[in-house]
Amino acid sequence: MADDWRTDRIGSALRGENPTVLRRLDAGFAVIGDAQFLPGYSVLLVDDRKVERLSDLPRPKRLAFLSDMDRLGEAVERTSRRMDGAFRRVNLEILGNADGFLHAHVWPRFAWEPAELVRMPVWLYPRDNWSDNEFALGPQHDSLRKAIGDELDHLRSAG
Repeated sequence: MADDWRTDRIGSALRGENPTVLRRLDAGFAVIGDAQFLPGYSVLLVDDRKVERLSDLPRPKRLAFLSDMDRLGEAVERTSRRMDGAFRRVNLEILGNADGFLHAHVWPRFAWEPAELVRMPVWLYPRDNWSDNEFALGPQHDSLRKAIGDELDHLRSAG
């Protein structure tokens, strides 16, 4: 089934079957988010599904994961700044309350967000934003996906 990858995002990424993967990084996978109500929303998935929290990783791998999070954040920031003049900042979060594996959220934030939400955590957006077809990841996001991937490549080569 086409959506089976959603039940095992890390395993499907390791098998090359997760369609949201942007790039393989040092300690995980940069993926574009399923919901794009904030265009460019991305997630860093750890590359071992048994790892539940940052402290589960040995220090070198932990530092690699944090470096990957920084790289993905910078790629989203550069892309968002170039594609939308209302770009404000990037928020980085490692939460882990809903999914039992280590991952980091990368949220671009924009001046055009509703006034009551622009300075609030993304999680206060209406729940429908995560499931509304209007915001679902699709072919309309191909140029955004490519731009973030290209930035990840550039940042890797710039060292």
